[in-house]
Amino acid sequence: MRKQLYFLVAVVFGFYAISCNNKAENEKPLVASESKPLSQEELIKRGDYIVTTSGCADCHSPKVMTPMGPVADSTKMLSGHPANEPMPSMEASAGKPGGWIFMGPDVTSFVGPWGISYAANLTPDSATGTGLWTEEQFINTIRNGKHLGNGRDILPPMPWYVFRLKTDDDLKAIFAYLKSLPPISNRVPGPVTPPDLMKMASKK
Repeated sequence: MRKQLYFLVAVVFGFYAISCNNKAENEKPLVASESKPLSQEELIKRGDYIVTTSGCADCHSPKVMTPMGPVADSTKMLSGHPANEPMPSMEASAGKPGGWIFMGPDVTSFVGPWGISYAANLTPDSATGTGLWTEEQFINTIRNGKHLGNGRDILPPMPWYVFRLKTDDDLKAIFAYLKSLPPISNRVPGPVTPPDLMKMASKK
């Protein structure tokens, strides 16, 4: 009887270990490589497809207003929140936990309990964009949810925790595509902390 009990415990523990391992595996980023290396042109084309179908321009591109609502400005694609765009007035409750989460009329700025976040300039401008980034820094940024791979947290609404599940080849393709874009000089403001946000809101 005791041997049967030990056997039953071992079986249950084994299934539990396998289940936990499968869950961990499902949460790991996919890092598989292509069986056939892509040319630079193919890599850029694939990156264009991923960026376009992932809706990156929805936040990272300034907008023009049309009868159908805001549409990405094709002359400023992926250049981030316009540096000199004024922020609309905010209620004193803006950013309080449990309150509303706001986005600016250009859909490139966002207000919530984290403060204010601005969509980054993803074009390869060396002074204000990703021009000096390395491929490794870009991949680490997405994998870790940290600016430049080891800096401040990447703030909402950037879904880095979804993008981190892409393969290394996907991320390399995205980076190659971003590097192929025309550089646009646009220095996006740094994020605003919750205390500073409350001060801004109280002055309105």
